[in-house]
Amino acid sequence: MKLAIAADGDNVSEHFGQCAGYVLFTIEDGKVTDRHAIDSPGHAPGVLPALLADLGAEVVIAGGMGPKAVDLFCQHGIEVYVGISGDVDDVAEQFIRGELQPGSNVCHH
Repeated sequence: MKLAIAADGDNVSEHFGQCAGYVLFTIEDGKVTDRHAIDSPGHAPGVLPALLADLGAEVVIAGGMGPKAVDLFCQHGIEVYVGISGDVDDVAEQFIRGELQPGSNVCHH
């Protein structure tokens, strides 16, 4: 499976569409087998869900995301976790262990 985390440096970004980039993790047998970062192509309606779907992402994690973006990800069959903060690698490991607890969406527009 592939996991995409919105990132600002080493931390989960507070806002999915305004982050510096995304860290993509390939997870096989409960372990990260590949990790690479991509720069954000910019914030434009529908671009990011399509891009991450094309890259094979099945789950997206961010601090916050607008409801329209959540709907677009769902249309692509991508599960969304919001209200997440912390170090990107730590969050990926929490997700793998089934310990990731979504919080409040920090994006309210």
